[in-house]
Amino acid sequence: MRKPMPFVVDVVLVLFFSMLGRRSHDEAVLGAGLLRTFWPFGTGVVLGWVIAVAVASGREGVSAAKRFDARAVWPTGVIVWLSTLIGGMLLRAVSGQGVALSFVLVAATFLALFLIGWRAAVQILRAR
Repeated sequence: MRKPMPFVVDVVLVLFFSMLGRRSHDEAVLGAGLLRTFWPFGTGVVLGWVIAVAVASGREGVSAAKRFDARAVWPTGVIVWLSTLIGGMLLRAVSGQGVALSFVLVAATFLALFLIGWRAAVQILRAR
């Protein structure tokens, strides 16, 4: 990856997701509460990037730098989404934060919309 912008976009969108969740529950959007909400998902998004790069470098042939497309829906977007969701929920659970089924479904939907959606939009615009 030559430019960090796709990673920054993912982190900002996960931060926005955390802020939306706190706002929807009438909790403070900034400060320590936001950090408590964000860190599990932020860790998950970083893990997703590590996995996505590892998947690209695990293929034979061309170098990983040439194969890895940070803006690709598949596999990058799906890997980042699943790692953010699953990693975030696991870290929330072990840290004593809620992981109710309804929250998992809402988080899965919003994170898919955010982390896969922007990549799909870029691919559509690039195809024009």
